This record gives sequence, C-alpha cells and structure tokens, in this order.
Amino acid sequence: MRYKTLLKSLFPLLVLISFVTVLLVNSPVPAIAQFTRQEIRGVWMTTNDFNTLKNRDKVQDAVNQLRRLNFNTIYPVVWNSGYVMYPSAVARHAGIQPFVLRGSDGHDILTDLTTQAHRQNLLVIPWFEFGFMAPPSSELALNHPEWLTQTRDGSQISMSTAGEVAWLNPFHPQVQQFITNLVLEIVTQYDVDGIQFDDHMCLPSEFGYDKYTVALYTKETKKSPPANSQDPEWMLWRANKITAFMMQLNQAVKARKHNAIFSVSPNYYDFAYKFHLQDWLTWVRLNIVDELIVQVYRPNLQSFLENISRPEIKQAQQIIPTGIGIMAGLRNSPVPIQQIQSQVRAAQERGLGVAFFYYESLWDYGSEPVAQRQAGFQTLFSTPALRAKIGQF
Repeated sequence: MRYKTLLKSLFPLLVLISFVTVLLVNSPVPAIAQFTRQEIRGVWMTTNDFNTLKNRDKVQDAVNQLRRLNFNTIYPVVWNSGYVMYPSAVARHAGIQPFVLRGSDGHDILTDLTTQAHRQNLLVIPWFEFGFMAPPSSELALNHPEWLTQTRDGSQISMSTAGEVAWLNPFHPQVQQFITNLVLEIVTQYDVDGIQFDDHMCLPSEFGYDKYTVALYTKETKKSPPANSQDPEWMLWRANKITAFMMQLNQAVKARKHNAIFSVSPNYYDFAYKFHLQDWLTWVRLNIVDELIVQVYRPNLQSFLENISRPEIKQAQQIIPTGIGIMAGLRNSPVPIQQIQSQVRAAQERGLGVAFFYYESLWDYGSEPVAQRQAGFQTLFSTPALRAKIGQF
C-alpha cells in the first residue's frame, strides 16, 4: 500500500523526466546549445545617445544595425543624475522632473525602443545607471536631505567620473522604498525583459556615518561605528545590509514579472567590495542575479586579460550568463577597432559574453571610417546568438 502511494505521488515527475528525455534524445541540437543561446552581446545606450533615442527613425536604424551585426541585448539608461528618463509618477511624487519626458514627436522613448527592439528579437533591459548616487544639486538631493548619508567628518560629497556626487543612504527605509518603486514602475509599465544595476548600486566605504545609520548599527551591535571606515566588521555589516536590500528588490521584481532578468554590472570583485561595499559575488551565490557583466575598461591587453580571468568570474559563469563590459570609446577618447576586437576575442575564448559602452561610440567616435568599424564588429559576431527570456529555454 505504501509503495503504491509513493508510486502515485511520483508519477507526474516520472512523466516529466520521460518527456524531457525524449526531447533530448530526438533533438538535433545538443542540450548544451541551450545555454549558448544566452551569450550576452549587448550595448549600453547612455544619456550621450539621446539624440538617437529621441528619434523614432534613428532608433529604427540603430536596432536594425544592431540586429544585422548579431547583437542581442540593449541596456538603455532610465536613471541618471537623480533623474528618470521616462514619464514617472514615482519621481513626480518625490518632486523630481523627468530628464527627458518624451521623444521628438511626443512619444514615449522607452516604449518605442522596446517595441522596435522586440521586432528584431533584441532584449531590452533598462539600466539604473546612478543607483544610490545623485548630484548634490539635483532635485532629489535638495528635496530629501534626510535621505543622504555622510562620511565620518560630516561630508556628503565624493568625487566620481560624473563629478561631485552625494549618496543616498542605502540603509534608510524611505530610500529603499523609493528605489524599489522606481524599479517596479519600469517592469510593470513597460514590456521590458529585465532591469540592470551597475557599480553605483553600492556605497563608498567611507560613507555610512549619518545619524540614521549610526543609530541602527549601535542598536544592532551595541557599539558605535569604528573610526576606521575599512574596519572589517563595519564593512561587512554595511555590505550585508546592501545585500539584504538587493534580495528584497529581486523578490519584488520577480513577484511583479517572474521572468524579468535581474542583471548586475559591477567592477571586479576585490575593488567592488573593498571600496564600494558591493558584495556581488554573494549576490550570485544567493541566486539573486540572473546575468553578470563585469566592467573591465582597460586599454592594456595584459591588464584586461588578468581581470577577465579572475576566479570569481569563472565561478559566476558556471551559474549564470556572464559577460565583460568593454570600452568602445568616448567622444574625446576613441578606441581603435583592433583593440576592441582583441578584447572581444579574449572574452569569447573564455566563454564570456560582452557588452559595449556605449552605442554611439561603436562606430561614430572611432578613428576608423564607420564602414570599417562595422565590418570589424561583423567579424566578431558572424552568426546570430538569440537570447531567450528566463523560463523560455
């Protein structure tokens, strides 16, 4: 009797196993090929690309070009400098005006990009570029000074590649709710394929000495934060708090859109943790990251090779689709196509995908003619590598 009951309970599982076995045996494509469909061939579209993004015809040309060159993912910026790039009720409630409200003919930029990209089988994963970072002159920082954190000497400012910035307190519940609301607004209102957070979804290790955080740390540990911002226990406490928030954010996103790709694009791990309390390797191990793109903007090939060969990258690519962020050039600093090709091939040899920073620099800011650069990208991606959404492969 007990055996019959057990067999009955296992029957659906046995049927499923048989079905999968038949599929694998009779499929002309090896099972491992299903994972190769997830190779990342992406490009970020930044605020520098808004001349393209605001124009429907230019978006169509860009999408067609990317598809022709066998790209498969676009990461358009939606959060930068404390401002959103789409009509946002959440931002409006916080007293923040959109940076760019509409396109050149009054259309919704993100809707247009997503629609056109999906027609060409490209994924669209909006990018929260500034994370917890905001300029001190932004409406966000001015309207909500209680949301900002500070260093031990009381400073609220640090220097970044974006200039002087302030930092939202990632431990403050109102800050967490604000970021969560923005993210959920995107995945709910738009037919996007996921959401991406980069190296600014963090906190520089010298910050965290604001009244709220000090009181929270004292309450939980029965002692004051140490004067040394690099104290291991103090660093771990703050890093774990950020990790806990990322877990909550992941759960909120998945509850709203279960197949959304939760993407992270940090710096290499030692730097990310030591200087920005971003414990992304733990995020991967906790299964809250669906894809990883590690930024490795190094002109020197040897330095580039050392950084893409780090053990944490090898570990991540055993679990999730993993890629390398490659600099394609800046307006005043073009990158030769030969350097780009060398770095992409090095990544490909290690089974890694790639994403380029940023769209217009792919061919518009190069030292070579546009046709030559596009031909160079064509040789890198000679065949398509369509990506499936989570739950569809």
